[in-house]
Amino acid sequence: MHVLTSDEAAKNEVNRRSEPHDPELPRTNAWIELGKQTALVGIAVLIYFGVRGVTEGSAATAIEHGRAVMAFEQRLGIAFEPSTQDQFASHGLLTTLANWIYIWGHWPVIVATLVWLHERHRYHYLLLRNAMLVSGAIGLVIFISYPVAPPRLIDAGFVDTVTEMSTSYRVLQPPSLVNKYAAIPSLHVGWNLLVGVALWRVSTTWRFRVVALSSPLLMTAAVLLTANHYLLDAVAGALVAVVGLVIAGRITLPLALRDSAASPPEDEQ
Repeated sequence: MHVLTSDEAAKNEVNRRSEPHDPELPRTNAWIELGKQTALVGIAVLIYFGVRGVTEGSAATAIEHGRAVMAFEQRLGIAFEPSTQDQFASHGLLTTLANWIYIWGHWPVIVATLVWLHERHRYHYLLLRNAMLVSGAIGLVIFISYPVAPPRLIDAGFVDTVTEMSTSYRVLQPPSLVNKYAAIPSLHVGWNLLVGVALWRVSTTWRFRVVALSSPLLMTAAVLLTANHYLLDAVAGALVAVVGLVIAGRITLPLALRDSAASPPEDEQ
C-alpha cells in the first residue's frame, strides 16, 4: 500500500482544487433531451418576436432614450464612442476586424461552445444555457420598459459599419427579424462574458483561457467600434449576465437532477 508523502498530498490537493466543478449527471434519453432543447429555443424565439412587436412603434422614444444615454455618458466623462470610432474609421482593416468580431464572434461562438459543452461538460452546458435564458429574460423586460436606439440610429454622426461594409450580418439576421431598439443591455457582451466564464471553468490549457478572456473583451470593443452599443450598454450587459449566472448557479443542478430522475436513462433508448 502506497502512503502519500506530504508533497504528494499537497500536489493532489492543488490539482483537486484546480479541477473545474463538473458534477456527474445521469444521461437521459437523447430524443427527449433534444425535444426539450428545441422547445426552449422555440419559446425563446416566440418571446423575442412578442417583444419586438411591443417596441415596433417606439422609434421616437428609443432615439430619445439613446440620446439621453449618450448625454449621461458625457456628464460622466466616459463618452468614448465618437472619438473611438473616428480614430478607427480611417483604418479599414481594423474596422473590418471589428465587424467580423461582431458578426462571427457572437452566435457562432455561442453555438459552438454550447455544442462542445453538451458533449464534454454537461453540467456547464446546462449552467451556460440557463444563465443565457435568465439574463435574456431580464434583458427582454428592460427592452420593453426602456427601449434604446443604438448609436448608429440616433443621428449623431456615427457610422453603421456593419451595414455599410458588410452584408453577412444583415443576411444572417435580417432587419425585419431584429429588435433595433434593444441597445440596453448589450447581450452581445453579456452572453460572450458567460461563454468566457464557462470556458475558463472547464479549461485545462492556457489556450482555452486566452479565448475565455479575450471573447468578452473583443466583443466589447467591437460593439463600440461598430456603433451598435454604448459603453454603458456593455456594462449593463455584463451585470445582467452575472445576475443570470448567479441565479443559474442556484437552480441548474437541482433541476438537472430532477429532470434526469424523471426521464428514461440513456440505456433504455
